[in-house]
Amino acid sequence: VFPKGTTFYDRSEEGATPERYSSVVERLRKELRTRRYAYLTERSYVQWVERFLSYRGGNEKSELRPEAVKEFLGYLAVERKVAAGTLNLALNALAFFFGKVLRVPLGELGRFSRSKKPKRLPVVLSRDEATRVLRELRGTCSLLAALLYGSGLRLMESVRLRVKDLDFDRSQILVRDGKGRKDRTTVLPEKLRPLLNNHLKTVKAMHEEDLRRGFGEAPFWPALARKYPHAPKEWMWQYVFPAGRLSVDPRSGAVLRHHFNQNALQKAVKTAAGKARVAKPVTCHTLRHSFATHLL
Repeated sequence: VFPKGTTFYDRSEEGATPERYSSVVERLRKELRTRRYAYLTERSYVQWVERFLSYRGGNEKSELRPEAVKEFLGYLAVERKVAAGTLNLALNALAFFFGKVLRVPLGELGRFSRSKKPKRLPVVLSRDEATRVLRELRGTCSLLAALLYGSGLRLMESVRLRVKDLDFDRSQILVRDGKGRKDRTTVLPEKLRPLLNNHLKTVKAMHEEDLRRGFGEAPFWPALARKYPHAPKEWMWQYVFPAGRLSVDPRSGAVLRHHFNQNALQKAVKTAAGKARVAKPVTCHTLRHSFATHLL
């Protein structure tokens, strides 16, 4: 039950995080980076903690107590009506914040300990539908989507591929730091070999131009960069699908060439499904599910 007339602020853009908590948010970022969490995970966790701290404008004395987490989750479930997966993400972020940063375990949160996601069958395309969708794609998105369908890669696994991860001799792809931080190998489709070879020639020319201009570094792990200072500029460590332009790394501040924007691929696949008149909710992950099904 929420007090009548209460105004909630659980988005950082709606109500700024109280200034007195800026240092604790920085501690959160430092802890995430120390434990080598992915940048997208760091951004998501920080956003959820900021929303929690901005909740009710930061006026509650109990806001940094575990009891406030239960109230916040209740607000998300009842007022915001968020999905179970979103609720779990918020809980994971706050559990990390309280347990690893504040050193205050959340303890038992009752029904908010974990929300169960409804079990749903994955959307799978027929071979004809998959072909029609792929035909509507162009450029880098076309090759990436073909890899998702032909190799069963996840979205982020595909855009994070490095040149060294493609083994043409064995016709396989090495997936580093996949889901659960596990490595695995998958098939490199024979039909994509010539396309990938031509693509890599273009990418290498881009990399050589970056080097000529004094750039040429790809995002790299800080510990490895200290041990192998020249590695970030080496060809084998470059992304197979690099971004079209250089950008500033949000963590280090260095000018790097990041990987292709995953959101652009997601939008392209969705648009292609519409043009192909596939009456199913098609996403990048749909291509992965279709790969697994068509192997049976």
